Amino acid sequence: MSTRTHRTRRTRVFVAAALTAAALTLTACSNGEGVHDEGAPAGSASASAPTSSPGTSGETPTGAGQTDPAGWASGDSTGGTAGSSGTTGSTGSSDSTRSKEPASASAPCSSASVRMTATEVSRPLNHLLLTVTNTGSKNCNLIGYPAVRFGEAQSVPPAFEDSKPQAVVTLAPGESGYAGVLLSAADGSGSHGYTAKSLEVSFNDGAGAARPSLPAKGVYVDDSIGVSYWQSTMADALAW
Repeated sequence: MSTRTHRTRRTRVFVAAALTAAALTLTACSNGEGVHDEGAPAGSASASAPTSSPGTSGETPTGAGQTDPAGWASGDSTGGTAGSSGTTGSTGSSDSTRSKEPASASAPCSSASVRMTATEVSRPLNHLLLTVTNTGSKNCNLIGYPAVRFGEAQSVPPAFEDSKPQAVVTLAPGESGYAGVLLSAADGSGSHGYTAKSLEVSFNDGAGAARPSLPAKGVYVDDSIGVSYWQSTMADALAW
């Protein structure tokens, strides 16, 4: 009886030990897996926390908004003002207008703002070409026809009325206008001829006079003399 009881106790102790070992093994495995499994959710939770936190709480956008509104507001305000100024372009328009004024404003051409030359041409015969070049910074108008006086002449020759242009010739800075002078009759029918070695040309509105040089030999002039109105081309000036 005692031997059986002893064996029974030994068996129980062995079974209990085995159960205890199995329990410890399961617990250890369970703890290992639990640590691993808990680590994953914890990592997942910590990774998602920053993402979900701004989206959920809006702290980061609000914080940026609290810092940026002044910047954005000032930026928008400045940008709007600059855009408005750029669109209005008041300064640009004024500068543009001022820059165009010298070119658009026209005054009568005068001896102070032009350079004049007198050239004896071979065709047509007995003609002198007057060339006026605007040396000023503004447009100028060649009004009417040149009043030419050769040598000691007391009067100026008439203009060929048919040469009057439809509009006043306006010269921009650097541009030239022309007038032709018929010096003498090509067929020799003129009278009271003489050789002139000096020339004075007055603008028809009295705006001064120029004294262009003549050829050294002078030019022959008779009472057939006449001048054209100011023209914009040489061809028109020498057509009379």
